[in-house]
Amino acid sequence: MTRSDRHYAEPVAPDPLTRALSEPGDLRPLPNAAADLLRSLDAPPRLAAHLRLVHDVAAQLADWVQDRCPDLALDREAALFGAATHDIGKTVHLAELSGPGSLHEEAGRALLTAHGFAPRLARFAATHASWTAPEAALEDLLVSAADKIWKNKRVTELEDLLVARLARSTGKEHWEEYLALDEILGSTGEGADARLAFQASFPIHA
Repeated sequence: MTRSDRHYAEPVAPDPLTRALSEPGDLRPLPNAAADLLRSLDAPPRLAAHLRLVHDVAAQLADWVQDRCPDLALDREAALFGAATHDIGKTVHLAELSGPGSLHEEAGRALLTAHGFAPRLARFAATHASWTAPEAALEDLLVSAADKIWKNKRVTELEDLLVARLARSTGKEHWEEYLALDEILGSTGEGADARLAFQASFPIHA
């Protein structure tokens, strides 16, 4: 058989959703349950990329909080799942992927609940934009902060709430905790341009 008689299979490039969930390798993978749900919903690749970016930033912030405040109770699993699914309602309200809107918030909570996820995990889809609510826990604040700092957006009111939680835990002055939080948010925010470019490289529609 000559070389010209052989058939060589061209490698098949992964589809955009698969790429959004797996590339690049230095981004933390989403929790399996979150990734499986996105696949089952045939989620928009850009949404999957966004969730992965916010999840990665949330993990960095959770690591920092646990290192700084080892005695502070933090439901890390819930916070990271929340970051990985906070915008899942945009699979229902697709227009909010490229424009403003809050319909995805309660829709996301309902979707997660309908798929069997416990309220402690489903709540973040609805709470990520309501950090001033009296019932907002530390985990809610972390998800909200990650959803801002991934693109280097600073929100004073949100950061003040985080500072207050940290100061109560460490017993240090508010200004000390503010400086510490400002440092980690500033260093994390420096990667915003690369994160924004990564998200924009994926199509809105599958």
